[in-house]
Amino acid sequence: MTVEQEAEIVQQIREGRDKIAAELAKVIIGQHDVIEQLLVSLFAGGHCLITGAPGLAKTLLVSSVAKVFHLNFNRIQFTPDLMPVDIVGTEILEDQGDGHRRMTFVKGPIFANVILADEINRTPPKTQAALLEAMQEHQVTAAGVRHELSEPFFVLATQNPIEMEGTYPLPEAQLDRFMFNVLIDYLPPEDELAVVLRTTSSEKQSIEPLFTGEDILNFHHAVRNVPIAPEVAQYAVRLASSTRPGREGTADFINEWVSWGAGTRAAQTLVLGGKARALLRGNTHVQIDDIAALAHPTLRHRVLLTYKAEAEGVTIEDVVDRLLAEVPTN
Repeated sequence: MTVEQEAEIVQQIREGRDKIAAELAKVIIGQHDVIEQLLVSLFAGGHCLITGAPGLAKTLLVSSVAKVFHLNFNRIQFTPDLMPVDIVGTEILEDQGDGHRRMTFVKGPIFANVILADEINRTPPKTQAALLEAMQEHQVTAAGVRHELSEPFFVLATQNPIEMEGTYPLPEAQLDRFMFNVLIDYLPPEDELAVVLRTTSSEKQSIEPLFTGEDILNFHHAVRNVPIAPEVAQYAVRLASSTRPGREGTADFINEWVSWGAGTRAAQTLVLGGKARALLRGNTHVQIDDIAALAHPTLRHRVLLTYKAEAEGVTIEDVVDRLLAEVPTN
């Protein structure tokens, strides 16, 4: 890719942000931070875990994003009886019409550009692992044969935080595979009123595609070439390393409230996400604000609290807020 081509892609990203927001606003009201975090993950090539109560338009949001980028979209409802073959696909014995039969691979719903894994914590670990292998390798294996997934490939998995009975929570090592844990909260009253009025009328809005899958792959390349100053990258590393208890110089509140901190992948996520956010906001380089803005979605699923913190009512959000207030930016 030439310098001129890359400059055109960067300009396309900057001009596209407002267009994307305008298209999504046709069906999604509010949730601006959530939309930005989803777009950052898509532009950076990462997967997202979406946490929110039922009825907050998680499915609509994901399908709308897929339409904007003209990507194939599949929704998989995770249930306790879901098997790996229900996701990946399976081989069947097919009649060839000449008296012969042979095994033919029938692709599962994983073969799409955007996968909504709805309520991922409701399916057993074996099925979860099948999806997470595809996330990491961008391929699946059936009967010993590897099948490449279409690019770009994103998994947006949802989980319901208020219904934990009969669930299989993702282990920390698997949670770490998700770039962000995006939290969808209830809308303010004025936005909720707008949603009710719009969804109970006869007016229907359609989303126009703005980009293609090839554009997304070009965006991934452009994001990685965004410059970042050493001191900004060091701030990202400090934020991640400051979550680790039992180390020299670790803050007392971390030693008291955190049993396990974030790994190196958290710092990588902060830097790569910061690059994508900078481009989306029309900046030429990553700023401290880009790193700080992504601290919550990056760290909330990578930091494990102690029982003492939970007993005192301390949340992950409290820990990250205090880190942002106390970790020096230079």
